Amino acid sequence: MSKLSFNQGSPQFIPLSTYRAYPESEMEARAAEFYQELSRRKTIREFSSEPVSRKVIEQCLLAAGTAPSGANHQPWHFAVVSDPELKHRIRVEAEIEEREFYERRAPQEWKDALAPLGTDSNKPFLEDAPYLIAIFGQKSTLMDDGTAVKNYYVPESVSIATGFLIAALHHAGLATLTHTPSPMGFLNELLDRPDNEKPYILLVVGHPADHCMVPNIRKKPLNEIASFL
Repeated sequence: MSKLSFNQGSPQFIPLSTYRAYPESEMEARAAEFYQELSRRKTIREFSSEPVSRKVIEQCLLAAGTAPSGANHQPWHFAVVSDPELKHRIRVEAEIEEREFYERRAPQEWKDALAPLGTDSNKPFLEDAPYLIAIFGQKSTLMDDGTAVKNYYVPESVSIATGFLIAALHHAGLATLTHTPSPMGFLNELLDRPDNEKPYILLVVGHPADHCMVPNIRKKPLNEIASFL
């Protein structure tokens, strides 16, 4: 049975049994606690080679898979890479694109925006970290009969699932980096993904290196990111 077969035909509904209600004071406490936990999250670029249990990655991917998506088509695929040789090949291809970006394609304005982060075309973390997760969006889904069904709101759906994944990995005690060499078509070839899939993000996952340093940057306060009307 294809993954979309349950979506087709007349709508079917079941009772909502998973929702949990909390007293207002507990809601406020839970919201504040969750914010405090996520506020500790930092994007890092210096990873330890310390191994990470595959079970942890699997559970975090399951959490990502609970994300909402257009028409519930779940148009994503997570290609998890731990093989050292394959990670090396990904680094080689990524650095080719990165050198082209920094030396030729990037306008000065973009380089100026990146300057506080201290980034360059050298990407050793692609080999240092125990896991790379290449996140693909699926433009269409192949059914059992070989026909292709169009997926909807693919970038939005993949972005939400990626956010869930980053939060889950942080909650589990891991650090991440969202790496986006452009273009990323080489990932389809290296990871044997079909043409109907587009790579969106290469997520680097692992523990911080002992000497890990992060940029001294701030997040915008509430009054700069939200308005109440």
